[in-house]
Amino acid sequence: MKKSLKKLASLGLVAAMVVSLAGCGTKDNGTTPGSDGNENGGTANESGAATFKIGAIGPLTGEAASYGISVKNGAEIAIKEINDAGGVTVGDKKYILEMKFADDQASPDIAVSAFNTVMDWGAQAILGSVTSGSCLAIKKDTFEAGILQISPSGSALGCTEYENAFRLCFTDPLQGVTMANLAKELGYEKIAIIYNNSDEYSTGILTAFIDQVAANGGTIVATEAFGKGAIDFNTQLTKIKATDAEVIFVPAYYNDAAYITQQASDLGMNLPFLGSDGWDGVLAQVKDPAVLEGAIFLSPFFANDEAPAIKQFVETYKTKYDAVPDQFAADGYDTVYVIKAAIEKASSVESKDLISAMTQITVDGLTGSVSFTADGEPNKGAKYIEIKDGNYTARQ
Repeated sequence: MKKSLKKLASLGLVAAMVVSLAGCGTKDNGTTPGSDGNENGGTANESGAATFKIGAIGPLTGEAASYGISVKNGAEIAIKEINDAGGVTVGDKKYILEMKFADDQASPDIAVSAFNTVMDWGAQAILGSVTSGSCLAIKKDTFEAGILQISPSGSALGCTEYENAFRLCFTDPLQGVTMANLAKELGYEKIAIIYNNSDEYSTGILTAFIDQVAANGGTIVATEAFGKGAIDFNTQLTKIKATDAEVIFVPAYYNDAAYITQQASDLGMNLPFLGSDGWDGVLAQVKDPAVLEGAIFLSPFFANDEAPAIKQFVETYKTKYDAVPDQFAADGYDTVYVIKAAIEKASSVESKDLISAMTQITVDGLTGSVSFTADGEPNKGAKYIEIKDGNYTARQ
């Protein structure tokens, strides 16, 4: 069955999303230890428990590698926690989780091959893909396979088109609406935009942002585009400099944001920046953090949060990967716990039962308390991160 695409009004403004830089810490074949590698869950491993196999898909190499690595690392921590605590109980049977993470390089074509790889391995649920383009590329394949698919961070509307597909993060349009409302709250009436016209993520946020700014009575004074792989933004910034813009909105990933903010500073521009969740990790990409001072972006996760669960996760992550986790790491972690909750609620490891159980669970995760609609969308709250004195801070 095909689901209709999500309408913004039906979602409300309560969904959210999640990011992290780190080195990988699993075997070279991308498999997280947890079983003897049998093809089907239910075959006992050395511990005497059966194995439930999670096929994960995302970029471990290429420009978007940090997102995939973060998701992988966060998921590994969750899997270890669950397995160390005895695994997942289904009736009178115990299941140990195992994950195989296939690199899709954030390429739709490679994502299809990655999906086939994890399915050949015996995946019983799909964690991924991490990026929107790859998620869109495999959605029909996962539907036809009848397997539960949960994307930690695929935010394009179409990612959850089919009834087997769910997401943990914000949709792109909802990000656009949320950030437009924040711009109004901050008193910005004249807004410039720089966006990636070759990326579904960026364009999806852009359209909703423009519509909401107009609804809020604001004005878009410049809309400047760039293409894939761009590193020179002087033309776009020079045009914006000639306007009366009060703020620049950049719905793009952290590498683009780093170039744009640095070059704006070089041009003597002192305008503040607003960003989407793809900005998470941007501080590690700039030589001078001062170029990011005052920038605000959307995120459901804040590593300096004092909540005990978040503090424990951050400590574990730092110890294991020598890095501070971002929202993608938290997304990967939470997605594993969502799969666990679906298994327990269904009291089954059959895909059709897991899919049915998704709308009946609530998971208190690192990115907030989350439940899911029949359209595959999360109900959860958003946070804003503001960069102050070279650090990420929670905007109050």
